Amino acid sequence: MDLHNRLSNLESKELLNKSKEERLTLSFYKYFKIDNLVIFRNYLFSSFSKIGVLGRIYVANEGINAQLSLPKKQLSSFEAKLDEIESLKGIRLNFAIKHNLKSFLKLKIKVRNQIVVDGISNKKFDPNNVGKHVEAIEFNNILSEKETACVDMRNHYESEIGHFMGAITPNVDSFKESIKFIDKKFENENKKKKILLYCTGGIRCEKASAYLKFKGFKNVYQLDGGIIHYANQVKKNNYKNKFIGKNFVFDNRLSENITNDVISNCHQCGTKSDEYVNCSNVACNLLFIQCKSCNELFKGCCSIECQKINNLSLDKQKSLRKGQKVRKRIFKKI
Repeated sequence: MDLHNRLSNLESKELLNKSKEERLTLSFYKYFKIDNLVIFRNYLFSSFSKIGVLGRIYVANEGINAQLSLPKKQLSSFEAKLDEIESLKGIRLNFAIKHNLKSFLKLKIKVRNQIVVDGISNKKFDPNNVGKHVEAIEFNNILSEKETACVDMRNHYESEIGHFMGAITPNVDSFKESIKFIDKKFENENKKKKILLYCTGGIRCEKASAYLKFKGFKNVYQLDGGIIHYANQVKKNNYKNKFIGKNFVFDNRLSENITNDVISNCHQCGTKSDEYVNCSNVACNLLFIQCKSCNELFKGCCSIECQKINNLSLDKQKSLRKGQKVRKRIFKKI
């Protein structure tokens, strides 16, 4: 069996449109020791391909981080395949707030040095000695305590469109920078200080809470299952929702509504907007917030320059970007 994708994104889209089968979008992670990464990676690709799984999965010696979609009818088969792996048996799956047929177009399983790059070099650091996991109702209670410091462990562009009320939202581009931020933020803080952490699905907080405990902090808490699990719990149990705005996601949806509050602004004209887009000029590919008016005015581009390039023929555009690698570029407010 071929253990890599052979279809283009366009071909994958066409197949998904033709199938019209209902798909679920979900994620999971687990820190556990994996010895032979290539064998494990190939086993997952072979098993998941057979039941129509699409998505982005990272495996490293420290564990697995997966965001994916699959046909709804294959959910039981998928769970059975996970249960065949002892360390993943019974693992909780974080289901999206809103599912989408084309959340992912391909199955990509990549071997990495770390599933979350942390920049922590001290070999005495134990990532398994984590903070206390708290569910939605307990998270709300701790968040409401005056002395609690709540930190968003996501990147700046994620928290820009949605975050918890009163949370500290670091202006960082990576988790590695987030670790540096909390290191500096709490370096002179009392070790009994209550610190509450959250992220999208929990994987970043797992390491961050362990790092704070490693630094000597006694009262470290993390939102179990992240924003995704919180939103589902709040909806199911009718709890008070202390998250405002959208939850940024790393798939073709780009975000999902938690509340109808719009807390961000268009990066071009400054009006209220929380719609992320990638610049239509493929060579640019900038991720930025664009309102509907600017989207129409600039034809989905981030600038007049990119709009001019995007108006050229496809052959001319290809020749201009020949030899250039499409980079991941994200707009950042100064």
